[in-house]
Amino acid sequence: MYPPGNRRYYGRRPAPSSSPPEHPRQQQVSGYGTRFFQNGLPDLVPDPYYIQAATYIQHVQMYSLRCAAEENCLARSAYRRNISDLNYRVLLRFPQRVKNQGTADFLPVKPKHQWEWHSCHQHYHSMDAFSLYELLDVSTEKQVAEGHKASFCLEDTTCDPGVRRRYACTAHTQGLGPGCYDTYHANIDCQWIDITDVPSGNYILKVTVNPGFQVQESDFSNNVVRCDVTYRSSHVQTHNCRITSY
Repeated sequence: MYPPGNRRYYGRRPAPSSSPPEHPRQQQVSGYGTRFFQNGLPDLVPDPYYIQAATYIQHVQMYSLRCAAEENCLARSAYRRNISDLNYRVLLRFPQRVKNQGTADFLPVKPKHQWEWHSCHQHYHSMDAFSLYELLDVSTEKQVAEGHKASFCLEDTTCDPGVRRRYACTAHTQGLGPGCYDTYHANIDCQWIDITDVPSGNYILKVTVNPGFQVQESDFSNNVVRCDVTYRSSHVQTHNCRITSY
């Protein structure tokens, strides 16, 4: 039994608000159940140092990437007819840790019955895009690798001292509570950008959380991490990772 104020509510939709959206770029809605938990809004902040500490290059054969291919985690060239299971892909792998430093839960826009089951990875995806991963040219800032929209299973991986975890993928509850972190290690499927077709050079790795502004937040100016990347065929150096507003 949960004490008052900490009860869980599933499948309940907040009453529509008459106030206009706070962000001008796109209509935003709070996640299902958000305003039943705390007052205010969530505020997602990615950890730039976590990304910088463990970015690396991996060469992987296609037969090991079948699940990832089903979820469109590879560049377009990986789906050509002449590509076999023995062909290699070059992956720029990096971890990600996102904290909710707001005052309300960050919850999926979709109600639970609309979550998408991925049989290969054996979990539900509750958002079309929780994060967007891009590799940009350092001079022009044009995309040099196809952007990958990552949608994993949202959960409280860890929380600050004194904060209780309430969301877990194994319990089929998805969300990110205030004071908690959703962590993705670099070795999990789709935690990468496919750079097979990218030449060696200097680039910018850009990681954006809640990229479509689908869920309201109290602050959208801290949703992006940009890192300077030097790529040389079999190794990569990542430095100067920082939070930016674009």
